[in-house]
Amino acid sequence: MRIAVGSDMREPVTDAVVAWLEDHGHEVALYGPLVEGDETEWAEASAATARAVTSGDAEAAVLFCWSGTGACIAANKVSGARAALCGDAETARLARKYNHANVLVMSMRATSPAIAIETTEAFLDAPWGEEDFDIRNVQVVDGLS
Repeated sequence: MRIAVGSDMREPVTDAVVAWLEDHGHEVALYGPLVEGDETEWAEASAATARAVTSGDAEAAVLFCWSGTGACIAANKVSGARAALCGDAETARLARKYNHANVLVMSMRATSPAIAIETTEAFLDAPWGEEDFDIRNVQVVDGLS
């Protein structure tokens, strides 16, 4: 799977997730300061990472910022992005099921490398919910402006 990974800074947690993704056979596209010499700030790095998913360049995205909140807000401004700020694997799984999330956002401040890897794995492994309830509510959210 091609995964976009973005952040406004490189930290041990970002490196751990990128390494885990690569070790598990995913093709990783990096955005923001995860690219050597890139000094893009959080708002632009977040939008670029989300655009990778909405344009079809990636099948999903993992996004980091210090709190996670700003990155989540910026990513959700990209039409077609459904970013979810998750601090654990179960929340990530439910974001996929109930919200059809396509961008996982995590806090670098509050998430250890081990939890980030667990959360990323759960997010990527979880299918989108296919029950009428799930689809109906995602359609309502997609129609909001």
